[in-house]
Amino acid sequence: MNLEEIRKLLNADVLTSNIDFGREVLSAEASDLMSDVLSFCCSGALLITGLTNSQAVRIAEVADLCAVVFTRGKRPSEETIQLARERKIPVMATKLSNYEVCGILYSNGLDRTQNQK
Repeated sequence: MNLEEIRKLLNADVLTSNIDFGREVLSAEASDLMSDVLSFCCSGALLITGLTNSQAVRIAEVADLCAVVFTRGKRPSEETIQLARERKIPVMATKLSNYEVCGILYSNGLDRTQNQK
């Protein structure tokens, strides 16, 4: 599954302009606890979170994640979006909950275990 398919499935708004919509997403991880993301996410995964501060973007960079989807209608600050642009981390936002996003992606073939540590 690629980022364009995910964007469409989640009816997500694109918040950064540096998105390679053809980039393949290998797995996904939903968490608001960034220490769990560092412990359990694999390179190339999609981060699904309601945490909108700059830590989500910083963790995505350190963990080599492919993109961040902010959920529950939350929007990060312009400072966080700018950091994502600088770090070339694609960022999207959806009104859906973490639970809904996970269900939609799983039912369309994206599985957390496809690229598990």
